[in-house]
Amino acid sequence: MKMSSGLLVPLVVALAWGVISLVSWSKGFSKEERRIIDESGDVMYVTTMPKDSAVLRAQSKDLSARELKSERVQALIGKMLTTVQDPSQDGVGIAAPQVGISRRIICVQRLDKEGEPFEAYLNVRLDSLWGEKSPGREGCLSLPGLRGIVSRYQSVLVSYINPNTLQPQKDTVHGFTAVIFQHECDHLDGILYTDRADSVYVVNYN
Repeated sequence: MKMSSGLLVPLVVALAWGVISLVSWSKGFSKEERRIIDESGDVMYVTTMPKDSAVLRAQSKDLSARELKSERVQALIGKMLTTVQDPSQDGVGIAAPQVGISRRIICVQRLDKEGEPFEAYLNVRLDSLWGEKSPGREGCLSLPGLRGIVSRYQSVLVSYINPNTLQPQKDTVHGFTAVIFQHECDHLDGILYTDRADSVYVVNYN
């Protein structure tokens, strides 16, 4: 039996959409990532070097349109915010790879805003960096016991998806908050501050 030309076009279109859907699905959260998000407590396990180097050195992917709207992403944001502010961590920023998720999500304490709130940024990128670099001290939740001196730009232009409106936004940030953005966005590209540091030293807690 021959297939009529009238049925051929719809079938090709349907197959094409099926391939697109399969590709989109394949870029979603892995089974392990879903487990981490769904089963973690409010304070998540923070990945550390060298034990968790596979996720900390991986390239993070954008969230898909479906993921951006999902309850799972909102749950992840809430847990990341709780984790970075927990006394056991006491950080000023955290990136998704630091909780085992290879997605372009960061949470940053906006020290440049009234009340110094923590805010989440989805599919975040630094569009531009400018001004003279200045050296400053940095630490990292994923490298406990170490500090380093890193030279960073003092101004950045950030593009991202707002987690509340799901609309794209841009923001110009200066000073130490700009340094935090650079540190956290580096995590999304598998870069640690020690890779950029002028010097690294062990913290003496005694």
